[in-house]
Amino acid sequence: MSTPPQPWWKSATVYQIYPASFLDANGDGTGDLAGITAKLDYLKDLGVDVIWLSPIYRSPLADMGYDISDYEDIDPRYGTLEDWDRLLEGVHAREMKLMMDLVVNHTSDEHAWFTASKSSKNDPKRDWYIWRPGKVVDGKELPPNNWKSVFQGSAWERDPATGEYYLHLYLSKQPDLNWDNPVVRSAVWDACGSGSAEGVTGSMDVINIISKTVGLPDAPVVDYTQYYQPASMYFANGPRVHQYIKQMHAEVLSHHNLITVGETPFTHEASELAAYVLPQNRELNMVFHFELMDIDSPPESPLLKKPWALAELKAIVGRWQRYKRDEGFWNAVFIENHDHARSVSRFGNDSAQWRAVSAKMLAVFEITQTGTLYVYQGQELGLKNFPRTWGIEEYKDVASQNYWKLIKEQRQKAQGKEDVEISDLLDSFAQKARDHARTPMQWNASAHGGFTTGMPWMRVNDDYPEWNAEQQIGDETSVHAFWKRALKVRKAHDVLIYGDFVMLLEAHEQVFAYTRNYGVASALVLLNFKEREVEVNLEEASGGVAGYTFALGNYENEEIGLEEKVTLRGYEGRVYVREALLN
Repeated sequence: MSTPPQPWWKSATVYQIYPASFLDANGDGTGDLAGITAKLDYLKDLGVDVIWLSPIYRSPLADMGYDISDYEDIDPRYGTLEDWDRLLEGVHAREMKLMMDLVVNHTSDEHAWFTASKSSKNDPKRDWYIWRPGKVVDGKELPPNNWKSVFQGSAWERDPATGEYYLHLYLSKQPDLNWDNPVVRSAVWDACGSGSAEGVTGSMDVINIISKTVGLPDAPVVDYTQYYQPASMYFANGPRVHQYIKQMHAEVLSHHNLITVGETPFTHEASELAAYVLPQNRELNMVFHFELMDIDSPPESPLLKKPWALAELKAIVGRWQRYKRDEGFWNAVFIENHDHARSVSRFGNDSAQWRAVSAKMLAVFEITQTGTLYVYQGQELGLKNFPRTWGIEEYKDVASQNYWKLIKEQRQKAQGKEDVEISDLLDSFAQKARDHARTPMQWNASAHGGFTTGMPWMRVNDDYPEWNAEQQIGDETSVHAFWKRALKVRKAHDVLIYGDFVMLLEAHEQVFAYTRNYGVASALVLLNFKEREVEVNLEEASGGVAGYTFALGNYENEEIGLEEKVTLRGYEGRVYVREALLN
């Protein structure tokens, strides 16, 4: 078997921080850079190689920093440029790297570029954004097309000063940049390049929507309850997206030893995603795609829940683990981030009996896949969704609030009354909302989980007195201790990072089992995704089960030998390794 090239970022463990919710050092209720600096030893001890920060640039926080008003300044909520320098110095002193989340599909409407653009139709920056006149239908002025914003309503906002509309695929406070303008692209290269020069690596938010279909045609009508329609077929993976990313690679990214990852929503088609990643294309190292994250989402909204089966999860993971390996395709492995509910609540079992065990099983699931590994803050503690008893006022995310408002208005109109039943939405939100990932970190049992000495910007989950980092760090049976051990096992066995992927027991409805092979080494992974005990037969394992030694398990770290017939306890996960086939 040919050995793939092994740049540093392939074996890296990346830890994502949502700065507002990590640690507040000055008591104002919002996490900050000084708080992150204070926890660098915690992250180094866990086994982290790269710290990835969600946006900390100056921003009005209409979408929690994904609306940037100045690419060259830190938002004062998070600190100063001096705080940034101290953080970067501390990261490098501990031989870790820093990765910044860069948002360049859109800016804030408070960015100086947009202020100039909307000031006049004749301003030099007018075509830095996407402006169009409205259209008149039956004597009524409507937006230029029927595209729906990701956050509901029209994707267009009328500017009364010039009478034209600007495109915003997200909030009206997030106008889309016009990437077809080469001057805009040069300005973006400058924004990317300043961080790269300081040894900061890059993640690019929604990078696959920077090129829109020429003419911006109306989207087909699929939702007859509203005028505005989902239009990703006209803005995701558009006609010149690869041209622009190749140019960015040539002019900025290739000049630095970076890890580059792009977020690619609205896209499950493998060949479309591969085009961003295959090394010969010279674009990005990897992408975050969301096929696995969308497994429990119906088409109408990711905030709603649909049932999923293990067979679906196995098919998705198996396909991506095997996809174009020989051509150099590389995965970003994650099951949690700032845009998704907690993994133990979605894919495991967050009841008192099974929470820790299933969180550890999911850690085994993640650390045994090929790809760069991403861990989201609090995942290493097994943090779970907040309770169903919380009201809508506790949901701070604009996506939650806007969808709540949309459905409420639809029901009021349909039923002809103000007071409508809407508790079913809270049932869904309690399982799926992005808000669950954004509750403050639970550091200890003191007020607000030790996150702040002030009033937190968002309520801390109610279970912090008994479920927190301080309580777990001294406990060898904790989720935290298990993650630390699991990351060491991954680093010690290249087969878990680079090996091939062969699924076993493909039709089994409860167990996910697979082998990995790399050179003479093999690994065997067994994952029980249910609370019921189950017996499986491993006779189909290539080379049999002889010679395998126990490497990792989530039941009190007890070492268990491997036989052809195996009994797995509830949510049990095990890893076995074999350094060479016996003669």
